[in-house]
Amino acid sequence: MWDLVVRLAGYPAFLLPAPAAVAARFVTAWRQGILLQHTLITLREIFGGLALGLTAAVVLGYLLAKSPRLERLLAPYLVASQAIPVVALAPLLVIWFGTGNLSKVLVCALTLFFPVLMNTIIGIRSVDRGLVELMRSLGSTRWQIFAYLEVPAALPVLLGGLKIGVTLSVIGAVVGEFVAADRGLGFLVNLARGLFDTPLMFVALLTLMVIALALYGIVDRLERWLLAWYQPENH
Repeated sequence: MWDLVVRLAGYPAFLLPAPAAVAARFVTAWRQGILLQHTLITLREIFGGLALGLTAAVVLGYLLAKSPRLERLLAPYLVASQAIPVVALAPLLVIWFGTGNLSKVLVCALTLFFPVLMNTIIGIRSVDRGLVELMRSLGSTRWQIFAYLEVPAALPVLLGGLKIGVTLSVIGAVVGEFVAADRGLGFLVNLARGLFDTPLMFVALLTLMVIALALYGIVDRLERWLLAWYQPENH
């Protein structure tokens, strides 16, 4: 359908390239090493943002779930922070931390932080209190309750948050690259736009889509493996 629309409407390549033109540009960019180079840089930013954002969100989410007083103290600030779009914060982060990878990693981490944080809180609070009391009555330590009850019970919700986080991490990395970067797939999109090289822009956008789908698929496989025992209740 895409090819048919281009042929019938006679769109020029800079406006809407045909699939064959995009495929040819992909081959050229791959052979030149441009696509691989920028993809690896964006992947490095994504994985850095995932490591930082997930760690911070899960640790803080667990603390907030276990301490209502701490949640009442920090919740207004966390909610207020979400009123500021990350794309508006990105230029400030670039000023503070430079145009290198660190600012992109921070933008990426901030993008996925809040959804994963909320899923962590919901997951930990969904643990059956009766089971917690049962383990305590059997002499279980706090670590045993955490490792053998809270983590497995909260895992379905946590992995759901991780699915959201990995897709948002791609968006965060690209937003950071749009603001200030001289490398990465976001930079490649900006470069292609400036050169009116729309086929190259399509190549970069499709590569980002493939990355997001691949990360989501990895988490989905991980979820199936870790939750092979889990059978949700039918209501």
